[in-house]
Formats: sequence, structure tokens, C-alpha cells
Amino acid sequence: MSTDVSFTKRAAAELTRCFNGLAVRGKAGNIRSPGGLTSVSTATGQDSNTRHNKGVSRVEKAAEIREYLSALKRPITVKDLWQDPGFLGTFFRYFISRERKILAQVCQLWRDLLYQPKYWRGILPILQCRELRPTSGDKSTSAELRKKVYFSLERRGFDCACLFGANDEDLYDFVSNCPPSYVRHLRHLSLRYCNVTDKGLEVSLKNLQAVTQLELFGCNDITDAGLWATLNPRIVSLTLADSINIADESVATITQLLPSLYELNLQAYHVTDTALAFFGPRQSATLIILRLRFCWEITNHGLLNLVHALPNLSILSLSGCSKITDDGVELISENLRQLRSLDLSWCPRITDAALEYIACDLAHLEELTLDRCMHITDIGLGYLSTMTNLCALYLRWCSQIKDFGIQHLCSIRRLQILSFAGCPLLTSVGLSSVVQLCHLQELELTNCPGISKELLEYLRVNLPNCMLIE
Repeated sequence: MSTDVSFTKRAAAELTRCFNGLAVRGKAGNIRSPGGLTSVSTATGQDSNTRHNKGVSRVEKAAEIREYLSALKRPITVKDLWQDPGFLGTFFRYFISRERKILAQVCQLWRDLLYQPKYWRGILPILQCRELRPTSGDKSTSAELRKKVYFSLERRGFDCACLFGANDEDLYDFVSNCPPSYVRHLRHLSLRYCNVTDKGLEVSLKNLQAVTQLELFGCNDITDAGLWATLNPRIVSLTLADSINIADESVATITQLLPSLYELNLQAYHVTDTALAFFGPRQSATLIILRLRFCWEITNHGLLNLVHALPNLSILSLSGCSKITDDGVELISENLRQLRSLDLSWCPRITDAALEYIACDLAHLEELTLDRCMHITDIGLGYLSTMTNLCALYLRWCSQIKDFGIQHLCSIRRLQILSFAGCPLLTSVGLSSVVQLCHLQELELTNCPGISKELLEYLRVNLPNCMLIE
């Protein structure tokens, strides 16, 4: 009798645990419950628990098992939490790339998790070449460090690299010691303020056959001869900036050697209207993005050649081209009807008349930059108020804009980005009216004397989805 009672109690306890958790088959035909009790199989081959659990379906049992197993994997202590890949995968998303680089030094587990390519997409890694060079110490140690850096680039899935302050030897070392798979997949190469010669650039790019995007910033040793020897038809995006040897002949080289060029960014103080005459039918079908920044010698006459040679431009920047006037903007507006983005910042001769041309003819324009256009007034903003597709407008340091101009802009309902940074005549009353722009995502008010704590609080309450840059 006592044996039967004992068995009944054990069966009841086992049945309760099966409802609440999991029963897993143990060794030698036993069934081990989550609580640690073992049920022995009967002589007929049936578990005693099975007879008591006929009401529980196999589907329900499987769900209970999955729930119990997932509970087993959850971290219990704080230490377990910091070593749990699931938690860390979410935790690392809240950090920017610069911070992730530091977090990767905490331990090997964190490094292995953070070196996954998903954390580094859209990031351009910058190699400080002067810091990686051997000093008076052991050269082999420095070489080993550089190889570790190159290997980390491959592990993180980068397809781009920026070499800062490099010389020919640094460039040769990069090409020779990077993992072969990384060299094969390198699409974007940027050289910034480097002492690289024509020969060094030529030899390196012959080994980097996958590069389609090339940037040369402040590389004063690169000449037109180097460009002739280096540029390959596979390049579709080219940036030449702050290099003293870049002039009209450089543009001629580009137009002849790069038939598939999609984007050209040029900052060169010695480029004149002659350079724009080199653009022709060969580029009209492919060149979509053109940025001519601080090309001081370009005039309206050069724009006349440009708008007829490149009618399909979608993005155009003439930032710092100080000789461009309203007539030049009229040429652009009448001939480049597909423009989506136009940058006229630091063009001091632009007036309200230019904005009238833009509003009348560039119906598809989505982004307009007018920073430091000192002659823009509320009248010009009135013209812009008719541009229903405009999403981003930058008016930094436009010193003649007043509160009435803001009222005009409030009719552009699709505006998402708006900058009044450095506009001295705007008051809190005028700025408060921007709450009418319900789709606004970013509002820049730095160096605006008219802002106050009350205004900022009012804007935060009424534009909860807008980022305020004070």
C-alpha cells in the first residue's frame, strides 16, 4: 500500500512538472524532468507518465520544450549578460563606429562580434600612415602591426580604404600586404594629403583592379602626366580636390580617359571656362553628378558650354564659384530641367532674381543650398514658396532674411530639412511659425540670436519628430 502511495505522489509531481516545463528523455530509457526526477520505464515499454499525460498533445509538448530550451539560454547573472551574443548584438547598435572601435578592444568575444560586416557598412576606414610607419624601434614589429590592421579591414568586410599622409612606400606596403581577397574587392580608394608621386599611384592602381571610385585630396605631387598613366575606364567616380597641379588640362584628361564617368567632384582654383568646354556628347549620357567647388575662374560663359554638353545632370554644385551671377543661374534653370540638387553657396553675386528663375523652371528640385548668399531677401523666399517638391533648404548666414520670409517657406509642406544658422534678423516669433511644417525632420538654428529656451521648448513640443540643432 505504501508503495502505491509513493508511486502516486511521484507521478503527480512529475505530471505537474510536465505541464509547467519540459521532460527530456535521459539515458538508458529514463525520462529526466527539469526538476531532476527520473521516471523509470515499465516492463511493457510504456512510461508511467505517458499514461497520465494522454490529454497533452505532441504539438503542445513540442512548444513547451522549445520554451524551456530558450529559457535555458537566457543570461542569469550580469556577467552572463555581458557575454550573451543576443544581448550584445542589440547593445552594439546604439554606438557609432568610432565607439565600436574602442568596444572591440574589451575582449575577444566582443571583438569577434563587432568585427561582423553589418556593423561597418557605409563607413570609410582611415589609416593614419605616419603612425603605422616604423620608428627607431624594431621594424618587424611595425610591419606586423600593419598586417594586423590590414587583416582587420578584411574581417569587417570593408570594400573601401582611405590612406592619410601616405607616401609611395606606404602605398606599396598597403597593396602588397593586404589580404588578397581584400585587394580583389576594394572598390573605393581615397588618398588624403599624401606625398604620393605619379609613379606610386600608377603602380598601385595597376594592382587594385577593382577600384571604381578614386579620391585624391591634397596630393600635390600628382600631375597631369600621372593622371594620364593612372586613370582607367573602369573608374565611374572621381574626386580631385585641393591639389595645386589640377587645371584645365586635367579636365581634358578626365573627359578622354573616363567614358563611363558618373560622378565628378572638382575643387581646383586654376580651372577656367576652358575646362568646361572639354565636356561633350561622350559625357552627356553618363555624367549625372558634377560638383565644381571654389573654382574661382569659372564664369557664366563656362556655364553656357556646360548646360548644353551635360543636359542630364541631376546634382550640380557651384559652391564658391564667386563669378557666377543671376544670368548663369538662368542658364542652368532653362537647360537642366532634371536637376534634383543645386548648391549655390558662397556665390555672393546671386540675388532674388536667381531664385525666381529656379522656382519657375526647376520644378523637380528637391535640395537647394544658398549659404552665404548675402543678397537673398524675403522676396526671394517668396518665389521658393511655390516649389512643392523642395525637401531640403539651407540658408546659413543669409543676413537679410527676416520673419516674413519664414512665413513664405511654411507653404512648402514637404520640407524635411531647414537651416537658418547664422541668420541675425530672425526672432523667436518668426521662428515659432515653422511648427506648421509638420514633416520637418531637421532644423538648424545655430548662431541665431533670436532663439530662446522658451522657443526651443515650444519647438520640441510641437515638432516631436524633428531634430533641433542649436
